[in-house]
Order: sequence, then C-alpha cells, then structure tokens
Amino acid sequence: MTTTSSPPAPAVSRGRLKLILVLLVCAAPVLASYFTYYVIRPEGRINYADLIEPQRPVGDTVIQRPDGAADTLASLRGKWVLVAAAPPACDAACSTALYNIRQVRLTTGRERERVERLWLLTEPGDPDPALLAQHEGLIVRRIAADSLTRFEPATGGRSADHIFIIDPMGNLMMRFPAQPDPSRMKKDLIKLLRASRIG
Repeated sequence: MTTTSSPPAPAVSRGRLKLILVLLVCAAPVLASYFTYYVIRPEGRINYADLIEPQRPVGDTVIQRPDGAADTLASLRGKWVLVAAAPPACDAACSTALYNIRQVRLTTGRERERVERLWLLTEPGDPDPALLAQHEGLIVRRIAADSLTRFEPATGGRSADHIFIIDPMGNLMMRFPAQPDPSRMKKDLIKLLRASRIG
C-alpha cells in the first residue's frame, strides 16, 4: 500500500510567500490610491477657474432684451454660457473680456455650437455698434443692480472683474480670475465640454 507524502514544510512556506507577494503587488495601486486620497489628500486643483460652491441657480434671474422686453437667463438653458458683465461704455478691461470669450469659444472647434457668449449690461445706455460688429453672435442683455449681486464673488470684488460660466442647467458654476489667461480658460471649457454631454 502506497501513501502520499506531504511536501516538505519549507516548500509550502515558499509557495505561500509567493502567493502573498503576488497579492500585494496586485493590491498596491489600490492601497496607494486610498492612502493618497484619505491620508495625504492632495489639494492641488486641476481647473484654472474657481468653482462656485455651492453652485448658484441663476436661471430665474431677470434680464432685459435690447427692445426692452423682459426675459430670464433660463432662455439660455441648454447651452454653456460665457458671461461678461460691464457697462455699455465698454472700457479696455471690458473689451478684453469680450475678445477673450469670443476667441475661447472659437478655439473649441466643432463644440462651439454648444457655447454662447453673454454680455450683461450693468448700467443704462447702449453699446457702440462698431464694437458689437466685432462680436457677431454675442448676446447682449441688461441686468438690474440687485440681480447682478448674484454674480458677485463671495470673497468680495466686482463681478465686472471676472468672466463666469453658466452650465446648461442654469447654474452659475465657475468664475475666472481677473485678467485671465485665455489659453487656460480654453482648457477649462474644453474639459467641461468633454466631461458633459449636456448642452
């Protein structure tokens, strides 16, 4: 009668050690990601613009068409909207903001049809027709001072110093810094367009 002998103890130990090492190698990336997120918690952000948190629903904000008819920002729902707010007597900063939102939209290529540009007039008066001729497709609306406060940065400052993004759901969700870098604005907008099929 033959009997099967057990493998020597050292061989069993080596086999278990190899199995444990394989499991550790496979689990290492997962463990590293958990450690990084929950222990190190990197604070570096990948977006250039400031996220407005919590997002502010602004769809019901009353605005006025050039003919004086009342409207709301909900009329732009379904589009990503680049917003500049400035008086009709557009100064150098205003002109730069309008130029930037025009160029950033154009550089998104085929995606540009998903993006609108909005100039909110913050004072009485009409913009220079020659200026408007340089910005075909720019939507111009007037906004009352009390409604404009919805765009004011929570940390202080003027809304006229910033360019904003309203998402297709009607939420004010991003604010670019004063005198923004157009190439970095473009990167943020393209990320939004790629990440969302809405709008």
